[in-house]
Amino acid sequence: MLLCFFLILRMPVEMLSVRHSLSNVGRFPSVTLGWGQDEPEKEEPEEENTEEGACRQWLRKICPCCCQRLSDDDDITDMVVTGIPDVDNNAGMNGDKPVTGGSERCGICDKMVDIKMAFLHYIPVSELLLTVRSIDLMKTKTGLNRLEHHTDRYYGDDLIIRRGNTFMMWLDLSRPYYPNTDRLHLELKTGSLPTVAKGTHVIIPLVEELEDDRWEAKIVKRDGNRIKLSVNSQPTAMIGRYQLTVATHSPKGKATSTHDPGNDIRMLFNPWCEDDTVYMDDEDEKNEYVLNDVGRLYYGTENQIGARTWNYGQFDEGILDACLYVLEKSVTPPSGWGDPVNVVRVISAMINSPDDCGVVEGNWSGKYVGGTSPTAWSGSVDILKKYQKDGGIPVRYGQCWVFSGVTTTVLRCLGIPSRSVSNFNSAHDTDVSLTTDVYFNENLESIDHLNTDSIWNFHVWNDCWMARPDLPPGHGGWQAVDSTPQETSQGTFRCGPASITAIRNGQVFLKHDSPFIFAEVNSDKIYWQRNLDGTFTQIHSEKNAVGHCISTKAVGSDERNDITHLYKHPEGSTEEERIAVETASRYGSKPDTYSSPIAEDISIEVTMDGEGPRMGGDAELNIVMRNASSLPRTINLHSQVAVMYYTGVLKATVKKDEMPVELLANEVKTLEWILEYQHYQDQLVDQAALMLTLSVRVTETQQVLATQFSFRLRTPDLIIKPVGEAVVGKKMAAEIFFTNPLPRTLKGVVFHVEGLGLQSVRQIAVGDVASRSSVTLTEHFVPTLPGSRKLVASLDCKQLTQVHVVCYVARALYIYDTSSFFSDIIF
Repeated sequence: MLLCFFLILRMPVEMLSVRHSLSNVGRFPSVTLGWGQDEPEKEEPEEENTEEGACRQWLRKICPCCCQRLSDDDDITDMVVTGIPDVDNNAGMNGDKPVTGGSERCGICDKMVDIKMAFLHYIPVSELLLTVRSIDLMKTKTGLNRLEHHTDRYYGDDLIIRRGNTFMMWLDLSRPYYPNTDRLHLELKTGSLPTVAKGTHVIIPLVEELEDDRWEAKIVKRDGNRIKLSVNSQPTAMIGRYQLTVATHSPKGKATSTHDPGNDIRMLFNPWCEDDTVYMDDEDEKNEYVLNDVGRLYYGTENQIGARTWNYGQFDEGILDACLYVLEKSVTPPSGWGDPVNVVRVISAMINSPDDCGVVEGNWSGKYVGGTSPTAWSGSVDILKKYQKDGGIPVRYGQCWVFSGVTTTVLRCLGIPSRSVSNFNSAHDTDVSLTTDVYFNENLESIDHLNTDSIWNFHVWNDCWMARPDLPPGHGGWQAVDSTPQETSQGTFRCGPASITAIRNGQVFLKHDSPFIFAEVNSDKIYWQRNLDGTFTQIHSEKNAVGHCISTKAVGSDERNDITHLYKHPEGSTEEERIAVETASRYGSKPDTYSSPIAEDISIEVTMDGEGPRMGGDAELNIVMRNASSLPRTINLHSQVAVMYYTGVLKATVKKDEMPVELLANEVKTLEWILEYQHYQDQLVDQAALMLTLSVRVTETQQVLATQFSFRLRTPDLIIKPVGEAVVGKKMAAEIFFTNPLPRTLKGVVFHVEGLGLQSVRQIAVGDVASRSSVTLTEHFVPTLPGSRKLVASLDCKQLTQVHVVCYVARALYIYDTSSFFSDIIF
């Protein structure tokens, strides 16, 4: 037995060398066991080889791969065992046996290695250098890490985790890990200049027990040379892309693993973690505001609210990297990316393009040469991919709903609960007066150069959910953020996040940009008339002119959810609403401007029947005047209607009238007002919006009042019908029908069709469509994802915009091919 043992010792051992005499073995680390080199072997025929001995000859016969015959050319001091066999194949590690000298190893070899290592107490294995051979992050979409972190819907097999949670990983080491003599820690780095003090260089030590709110790692399983770690992350960690390396320290020295880009870690905010400031308690709301990748955007007027489907696509291929690219392109330090308030301000600035070459270039001119019409977009995916592909060149073109849709995509992708919000009759206050001012001259004609404030038919921004430790208690929850470039904030076109609670209560002194958003939803509209001496007198005010039907998609359905009550107290019904307005006004540029008491025996309003006028026909409205006095009144009524961009900017006046009206005591009179098609047919712009302005002077009392009424012409509908069964991987079709309702030919008609999991964005040029004629298209596609899906189609041309439709495609199923399965069965 002893002879066999010494013969085994002559086999290749990891880093064994024949040095010095046997008396030094165990005294110095550099001295190892071997046979004296002072007496070289003699060359003899194999049958006369007395030095090898019978035992070794026998071992060489049964295990020739290790016990090879030695010759004069052999130098056992140069032979090295390159590895120890892996013993675990359950975690996706390579189970192939290592090789020595180019030949394959057998099972006997493994046993001999074990015997060698067990008996070589003279050279403890713990004294060998400890290195990392490979890292398994267990990062597949269906793996435990991705499932527990709610990131399994993101495309690809990168490790995508949410901060504040633990995640698992395997380390394959060069030898077993000995806690008494070995040390090991992980390192994560993000940004161009990682710094420990700023949280962009994270050192994760090994500990016995994990504690919350700390970067720590714990060994939870050992398997030969492999160890499984449970790694805990801080709930305040910076989000972004981290580079991972592993540093080891053993008696033989230090080593650091090579950075592998395939092992980069993407860190996101975590609405499921109570210690994360974006934590959201309600599971249904998390499913809607973080995980839902399709939504609804609302447009039109408060009396004619339209809805369109928007594909957010935050889990689509390349979108996470595109969103991180937007953050990186902002050139803001990654050390600030742990605070959702700061990240939201960065995203608000980067979605628009004026001062930082952000994602989308705005265009409200109606001329979109060199780009895509804002109404043609139906999702964020193409926009973000194009922005990254083009190296950060703004994508042309967008308007408010496009800015909002892309913002929702980016925030949800990064883990911040968010939603798109539409405000109807949305004020744009340009002088921080917190009022919307309208100026007339002595003849009650509009003074255009002074009327810089405007009221948009609708405006779309975002709400995002987070705690606000930077504000007084009670101001967390939904925060308003607006990426449409309207006014600058600290020198940059951005807006928010502003606490909706602060806006509701008029606390406009709380950051960020609360005065602007307050004016959008709750400012008074004040009318001024110029006097002969050039001063202005307040002649009328409207306390309920702005901030109506504030809308967002309902949780778990496509219904519209009215959230006006979150932004403001009920108009005119409570004292709180007036207190909020007066509180806010004290911090505006005109703190002393309030409505003056005036005679109110005459009132005027505009009403509309049904859903309103259709494109291509005459527009009919009703003007209702009431005399609350017991005496008759004579009224001089001025009216003008203008084609308007949805932002409230007037393009051109198309009709103007003046007429006297007699009202009897306590009479209510309704006048029919008509705008014929030929007056507006050549003037319409995007959204087909118009504004009717009325101003009135009462002869007997000199009472003056005015009002404005916005409306849009309803566009025709598209009809889309799926054809065939929805099966993943199986071709199906959809038929699209459209009829031109206008008494004129539509020029250059283009259809856009897309659907997540059904069809990538596709443009179909139809050309001209004659008046009252119909078009039928058949679009073929192959579903790629299971479950219920939505197919979105839209029509775009110069004469007609905002024509779109969404079709629900029945749940796509997987159909498995079983033929290959049965062919492998032997009966």
